[in-house]
Amino acid sequence: MKTLICGSMAFDTIMVFEDRFGNHILPEKIHILSVAFLVPELRREFGGTAGNIAYNLQLLEGEPLIMSTVGHDFSPYRERLKGLGIPQTYIREVSDAFTAQAFITTDLDDNQITAFHPGAMNYSHLNQVSDAPEAKFGIVAPDGREGMLAHAEQFFKAGIPFLFDPGQGLPMLTGEEILQFIEQASYFAVNDYEAELMAEKTGLSIEALAARVKAAIVTRGVEGSIIYTGTDIVHIPAVHAETVEDPTGCGDAYRAGLIYGISQGWEWAKAGRLAALMGAIKIAYRGGQNHAPTRADIAARFEQAFGLTLDS
Repeated sequence: MKTLICGSMAFDTIMVFEDRFGNHILPEKIHILSVAFLVPELRREFGGTAGNIAYNLQLLEGEPLIMSTVGHDFSPYRERLKGLGIPQTYIREVSDAFTAQAFITTDLDDNQITAFHPGAMNYSHLNQVSDAPEAKFGIVAPDGREGMLAHAEQFFKAGIPFLFDPGQGLPMLTGEEILQFIEQASYFAVNDYEAELMAEKTGLSIEALAARVKAAIVTRGVEGSIIYTGTDIVHIPAVHAETVEDPTGCGDAYRAGLIYGISQGWEWAKAGRLAALMGAIKIAYRGGQNHAPTRADIAARFEQAFGLTLDS
């Protein structure tokens, strides 16, 4: 099932400060803050919600279609997608903008200082869902605010079921807008913090919000996840990770597993377990796209963890 993934494409520049921010930031001088951190370690990762979800769905041999806006500096990412065999038909280049990018400095206590430049992401509303007539399913992931609103409405009007994944875009949405998304979506997925924020913004409990969609998914880290299906609550256990290296992109990997399960018509208990496995595979690697298991590898781990197969 071809899935149209509406979300961001981004570069993540990650720097490691080999000390602690607290040793160099004086609280009593915060009003005149001027600090510089030496960062001997630096790496640049391919990221963005749409890029990460598409990457993981491709690992499962799904059918991802990315719909995103990128800048004039996108060429390295474009070559990567070409090598992965992920279509670029609906990736629009904005010639006078940079691709969205995050600059993240991490200290020895895993504290982070992040600067995010949205760049071409601000033009996501220029893309139209109707440009991808082959899409049978969709996801509205964090992107430009105007684009998120427009794409949800376009999926709804076209009768295409979609997953609403507000993620880090949630703070820029009002309670009324969140309710509008939920009324249009078939499903929504959030982590436990985002679930509380949604409840606070809308004035409705997560259970009440879940009752408005076919299914609502709430991830809870090492405690697993919960899927509210309207008639039932499905508890999904976490999968033991080989090592815990970096949580960046774990939520995107989880969503790719969900999408694959939905595309196969699986019951939620099985789809949720594949999603949990995808998150556990990702967390053992730095960055959002450096894990590279084959579909056979994923199938073997799925059977080992749950006694389930990918092909039935």
